[in-house]
Amino acid sequence: MHDEGYIKFNTDWTEGPPVSWHKIRTLSEWRQQMYKVGLIGALPDGVGYGNISVRDNPPREFLITGASTGNVRELGREHFTRILDYNFEENRVSCIGPITASSETMSHAAFYTASRSIGAVIHIHNAYLWNTYCNELPTTSPHITYGTPEMAYEIIRLLTAKERPSKQLVIMGGHEDGVMAYGNSLGHAASILLNCCDRLFRPEKV
Repeated sequence: MHDEGYIKFNTDWTEGPPVSWHKIRTLSEWRQQMYKVGLIGALPDGVGYGNISVRDNPPREFLITGASTGNVRELGREHFTRILDYNFEENRVSCIGPITASSETMSHAAFYTASRSIGAVIHIHNAYLWNTYCNELPTTSPHITYGTPEMAYEIIRLLTAKERPSKQLVIMGGHEDGVMAYGNSLGHAASILLNCCDRLFRPEKV
């Protein structure tokens, strides 16, 4: 049994209109690329995994794929929501849109809190990256589960450490195959993942 996709924070969700297309076009395009190569998708039991977000204005707000959208082949405007605020101490997220926030919203918020230079975050599942870089790159405690304030604080601790990581990845030690990439833009964060997985996506030579 696993608890993938289960929301562990309190949600103040205001149902509202979809985010305008010009705000989510690039977000949607990169999400589709992640889905195409299997970094976002669904487990054998059909439960979806993976999510993607981008910082917006005001800087504390961000746009993110909604809950249970990892297994949706192609997202529409109705699959994105806006995070208005979050509080780690109260384990609470406020959002507005046609869908409630992703179960990983708290973790995404931690990246934006840790550094103003971070403009986008992508959470994926990949056994190769997870096994290759677990405890080699910044890795969260294996005792901390995803989507919790404890995970948020752990991410902030890793990102504000004095030692600068060689790759902009955070490995989720207590969330098997879970990896989070971050960058100053969606293209930057996505390129980190695609470059790390390059050999997996290259066609076999004959």
